[in-house]
Amino acid sequence: MFKNALVSVSDKTGLVDFLRPYVDQGLRVVSTGGTAKYLRKHGFKVVDVQEQTQFPEVMDGRVKTLHPFIHMALLFRPHKESDLQLLKQYQLEPFDLVIGNLYPFEETLKNLGSDFITEELIEQIDIGGPSLLRAAAKNFRQIIVICSPSDYKWVQNKKELTLEDRRWLASKVFAHTAAYDSLIAQTLNNKLGESQWNLSGDMVKSLRYGENPQQEAYWYHWKGEVHGLHQAQVLQGKELSFNNLLDIEAAVSTLREFNGKKSCVAVKHNNPCGVGVADSLVAAVERALKADPVSVFGGVVACSHEVDEQEALLCSNLFLECLVAPSFSEKALSVFSSKKNLRLLAWKDLFIGDKRPDVRRVSGGFLVQTKDQVSVQWDNSWKLIGELPSERIKADLLFAWKVCAHLKSNAISIAESGQTLGLGMGQTNRVDAVKEAIERMKQFHQPKEPVLASDAFFPFPDSIELAADAGIRWVIQPGGSIRDQEVIQKARERGVNLILTGKRHFLH
Repeated sequence: MFKNALVSVSDKTGLVDFLRPYVDQGLRVVSTGGTAKYLRKHGFKVVDVQEQTQFPEVMDGRVKTLHPFIHMALLFRPHKESDLQLLKQYQLEPFDLVIGNLYPFEETLKNLGSDFITEELIEQIDIGGPSLLRAAAKNFRQIIVICSPSDYKWVQNKKELTLEDRRWLASKVFAHTAAYDSLIAQTLNNKLGESQWNLSGDMVKSLRYGENPQQEAYWYHWKGEVHGLHQAQVLQGKELSFNNLLDIEAAVSTLREFNGKKSCVAVKHNNPCGVGVADSLVAAVERALKADPVSVFGGVVACSHEVDEQEALLCSNLFLECLVAPSFSEKALSVFSSKKNLRLLAWKDLFIGDKRPDVRRVSGGFLVQTKDQVSVQWDNSWKLIGELPSERIKADLLFAWKVCAHLKSNAISIAESGQTLGLGMGQTNRVDAVKEAIERMKQFHQPKEPVLASDAFFPFPDSIELAADAGIRWVIQPGGSIRDQEVIQKARERGVNLILTGKRHFLH
């Protein structure tokens, strides 16, 4: 099938088994340093690339395939008599098979544990590899080009590769080199606001469907990412869905606001519906599940620490889609074993946030922004109007403020003693979000001294009226409305204390 191959790989998985039947049929193999040595070790006759180029590999292998005698044999056009004459003049046999993959830049980056630029990392920037792969892919009508060991079996099982097959293999090459260059570019300069910004990733898996059954969906992870959700271990349950993954992300991103504390977040349709923080995980779980016992049905739950038998028993009393935690005890797994469809994910790195920016699609392009940062602790620069809050009230206000930042705007969060009591989100006006949050609070709770957080300013005093009528005396919000004075005046009249942070937290 093949007559003349150029082989230069860093990943040698399956290479010998793939090449052997073709070599047995007379395939000539031209190869580079480490690959040539590897093939000879397995009994292959190999032509060194320097024999093809009539020039030695130099600069510790930095320059070896970058030579006209390589690229003429890759880029020849059989319908061009002048190309054929050139090959004949220099006694070159055209390549019809190219196997290549690139220096392990991504693996080296992972091993370094940071994006600090070292000489070791610089040496993993491949130059000749992308050039020969791209040349072969450009000439896909004449050359079969393989850049992934996963395609060896597929090629072997084909009696004859069609033009469409060749194009597909060529497209994989350009995707491979583009992703490789994108990772290098992001590592060398990860600042936003440049004239160009690239996305690249590797597929984790194909999903059953997207948000709806009629939509195709695929899960990718960023190249170079070692702590992401794709690293979580699925311990049991049905296959993860597109919507499950979005809800897990929403739950864990909220959970990260309480890093170090025993905490639990329940999410439904990409919005937190119950959040609990306590001195013990079991108490935090109980608070989260009881915050809104109706909405939590069919939800996704994230826990900050290892789930043990007590937490498992609480969660097993409900129908949940997924439960994610750093780990699960054997007793917890025993409790959950009867709930075969419940998806359990052990994600030890769930508190390591993704440093990459947020990306959203728009027609014809995409938007990129840095991640929103919510205040980690009480900020004494916040403007206080009214009484000085106690430490307990401060803690509740900060808790409600953090939760509110993870609700779809317009958003309102009412809380007390480390538990959300009523959440209003996704409303087209703020007063409806306030009404929704108060209604949920009244449905399930009888608080003594609840606090309220708003993700953006109040445009009118009506929300303060509603809060006061519901017995809420503490409100945290950004301020900044042209009617701030009216809102402040109403708060004073109704005995509502205001904390103005000067920073909003919209989540569209």
